Amino acid sequence: MSISSNIAIVGAGLVGRLLAYRLAKLNYKVSLYEANSLTTNKTASQLTAAAFTAAGMIAPISEALEADLNTYYLGKTSLALWPDIIRQLSLNGESVDYRQLGSLIISHPQDIAELTHFERRVKQLAEQCAAKYQILDTAQIKQLEPNLGNGFAAGLLLEEEAHIDNRQLMSALLNQCLSLGVAVFDNSVVSIKNNRVISPWQTQSYDWVFDCRGLGAKEQLPKLRGVRGEVLRIHCPEISISRPVRLMHPRYQLYLVPKPNQEFVIGATQIESEDTSAVSVQSMLELCSAMYSINPAFAEARIIEQNTNLRPALPDNNPQVLVSGQHISINGLFRHGYLVAPAIIESVICWLQGDQCRHYPSLFAFQEPNSV
Repeated sequence: MSISSNIAIVGAGLVGRLLAYRLAKLNYKVSLYEANSLTTNKTASQLTAAAFTAAGMIAPISEALEADLNTYYLGKTSLALWPDIIRQLSLNGESVDYRQLGSLIISHPQDIAELTHFERRVKQLAEQCAAKYQILDTAQIKQLEPNLGNGFAAGLLLEEEAHIDNRQLMSALLNQCLSLGVAVFDNSVVSIKNNRVISPWQTQSYDWVFDCRGLGAKEQLPKLRGVRGEVLRIHCPEISISRPVRLMHPRYQLYLVPKPNQEFVIGATQIESEDTSAVSVQSMLELCSAMYSINPAFAEARIIEQNTNLRPALPDNNPQVLVSGQHISINGLFRHGYLVAPAIIESVICWLQGDQCRHYPSLFAFQEPNSV
């Protein structure tokens, strides 16, 4: 395959920005289209991409237990790629908080069966893939995270996992796209016909068009669905936690992820619904009570945001790169965006450049252009 230089990317979420950034650094000519506003003074909370609502966990073991081995291997590849992405952004003056301190899995005594079940599945995965983990007692948990409560008799440390400040990253990627000469068209609701991007004011042809619109691509991907997620963002100066904490529970697995400035993102829900209304009372009660059980000092935290968003998912909940002529759709990242995006982007670039040895063939599907 010959390398073409004129590329359109439609959708400026995580996948769209990361792809635009990587291609621009490789000297491709890139145009980035986004339906919403991308003005630099717009706060992240006002933007609609699921990437802004996400907690930013890069947790291949935790997520593979709810997905499959492909998710694990994509996540492992991404874990190897993220530090270099962050380093390159830092060299260009961008600050993105990224920490690879592992994930801590805990449960209350009454829910120890959930933790034991989780531990068995981690052990099975470790036997297959050499995944690293440690079994912890109360003293070891307190040594890792002194600000956790006293009611946790056992836990697991999934030591390779990481987390990232997703909002800092999204801002840094956009800044670097602009500095690298990416042509950015925001407030642009467009349609795609093979290699043509059609907007109300013009039709532009490209060598390749990458469709990264998430749920905006339903016209091309009728099996795509949205999965609702609800999160709280809180400020709690009294508590310091260094790594993501997952609390096992029979009905949900709450995750609490630290952010800069003593902020935390708390979530648990995964609802088969495309409802984007406000956080429900039930979810608010469950999130707050679980947070309080981790440490009663969270009672004095301030809720600074309540967010809902829809994760784009295909029937098998696995990502897919669908190639149809010169139109390439990257979609279905579900709840695994920050976990798998770098690996998918590198795989797409390898495919684009004709390197058949380095991309994941199982990601790719091919169909005739006239069927899109």
